[in-house]
Amino acid sequence: MNERIREFMNNMNPVAPPPIPPVHRPGLAPLGENPEEREPIPNLVVAIESILRQPRRVLFRLRQPDGFGLSARMLLVAVVCVLVYGVVVGTFSMHDQLWIAPLKIAGGLLVSAVICLPSLYIFACLSGSRAGLAEIFGQICGLLMLTTLLLIGFAPVAWLFSQSTESIVWMGALHLLFWGIATIFGLRFLSSGFVHSQARSRAGLNTWVIIFVLVVLQMTTALRPIVGTSDKFFPETKKFFLNYWSECLKASRE
Repeated sequence: MNERIREFMNNMNPVAPPPIPPVHRPGLAPLGENPEEREPIPNLVVAIESILRQPRRVLFRLRQPDGFGLSARMLLVAVVCVLVYGVVVGTFSMHDQLWIAPLKIAGGLLVSAVICLPSLYIFACLSGSRAGLAEIFGQICGLLMLTTLLLIGFAPVAWLFSQSTESIVWMGALHLLFWGIATIFGLRFLSSGFVHSQARSRAGLNTWVIIFVLVVLQMTTALRPIVGTSDKFFPETKKFFLNYWSECLKASRE
């Protein structure tokens, strides 16, 4: 009788479902498999070299207990680089724009990242990513650092054209082109981190990329003018960035 009772109770106990196995894509080695990827990143110079030459090393370190320190260093590098590039942007108009342009560009980029951080974390969770909020924050810091490092590479070219033309439209288009190229490489780093976080779909990341680009473009209009000059630090009227670009093109033809 006791055996029958035990058998009946065992049949009544719900069986826990097996854990969902991690997603392993063909040809995608786990982070840290190479011993070089497990080496620490102790300072800013190593962080810069790592994100340029060994992005997997950066992604692996972001998962470690000291990942937040690495995120802070990458964010610091991004701020310094964008301030330097902002000075180059300000050389087109000189005078007050030498400090106004760097301040607006750096502030706009940081605010855009903060605004878009929650949506990236939500999309990552919906996509099955196992990355925590701290790791997602670190990946955005890596995106900003790589993007701004590339902008520093474009800075000499931007300075040359800023001293060779008086067209605000042309200079604005050139800076947008440089920003677009740099952002593409930065997003590649973010995409790599997204894949290694066991995400099962890229739909969330692709949606976030569109949101991030739109936010940054709108920020350039909300903080206008960045390339030209104005009597006021912030504009008084609200405009969509496409409308603002259209007005600038019409003004340049007149």
